[in-house]
Amino acid sequence: MNIPSADRSPSVADPTAAVAGPAPVSDPGAGPTDSSTGGPRGIRALGPVGLVLAGGISVQFGGALAVTLMPRTGALGVVTLRLVVAAIVMLVVCRPKLRGHSRTDWGTVVVFGITMAAMNGLFYQSVARIPLGPAVTLEVLGPLVLSVVASRRALNFVWAGLALGGVFLLGGGGFDSLDPVGVAFALSAGAMWAAYIVFSARTGRRFPQADGLALAMAVAAVLFLPLGLVESGTKLLDPTTIALGSAVAVLSSVLPYTLELLALRRLPASTFAVLMSLEPAVASIAGFLVLSQTLSMTEALAITLVIAASMGAVRTQVGRGRAKGLDS
Repeated sequence: MNIPSADRSPSVADPTAAVAGPAPVSDPGAGPTDSSTGGPRGIRALGPVGLVLAGGISVQFGGALAVTLMPRTGALGVVTLRLVVAAIVMLVVCRPKLRGHSRTDWGTVVVFGITMAAMNGLFYQSVARIPLGPAVTLEVLGPLVLSVVASRRALNFVWAGLALGGVFLLGGGGFDSLDPVGVAFALSAGAMWAAYIVFSARTGRRFPQADGLALAMAVAAVLFLPLGLVESGTKLLDPTTIALGSAVAVLSSVLPYTLELLALRRLPASTFAVLMSLEPAVASIAGFLVLSQTLSMTEALAITLVIAASMGAVRTQVGRGRAKGLDS
């Protein structure tokens, strides 16, 4: 999709364009290329799919650590520590430039930050009321819906439907017995996750390196800090809590958000959204390896369906890329 140089942000009136992914590299104004903004050579070598998978693994280990921290600070306190520490790390490392950006650029960053804060806050409110597995399963419906909306090919609907079936199987079919408030929080977090994908892609096109991500993280931290202070107060200043919160921030925010932003520069949002359906599968595998949680046949089948859908989406995207290369 060639976006006119006068305005590279997709029209709000066209939701399909808004999630169509980064503009082609051949468009000089579409944003930085891999060689200039893809991050260190070792990270670029992973490829966009590897970046997404590495981010998902990091999130799951960070989530496990966050569960141990929640009794100390509460759900809002965990989110506050996660966002504040992550923002400080990103600002120090990236040292983003504050000048030279348009009003539209700043608007994109602010909305990205609001989305990030809402996504984190809603999800932790959900896991405070319902089990982690069903919460992640419900949350991932957001990216799956985005995949269908953003799809330009009928085959993508097949992959999204296959992943959706696996996600529901992984939930164990017990959603009717869950706390409805927790379910509402999880579904809302999924909607924010879909919005996060959209604005992460837009931010990656408008800002070099991870500058936009660092600024958005700062916006999210500022917005959430009052909520964390009200719920946790001086508990947030405990050295052990700060240390654990810092680890959660790096594993759950700094690493995965950076990897995902880099991936979205080279991977359409529709394919990225289907790849996000791997999150429940990664969580289940991590539970088996780290916590000795066994998988039932139904859960194993669900993981197989989700992985098959993700692989199919990637193969479809690779096929489209090769076809474009032959046509050019």
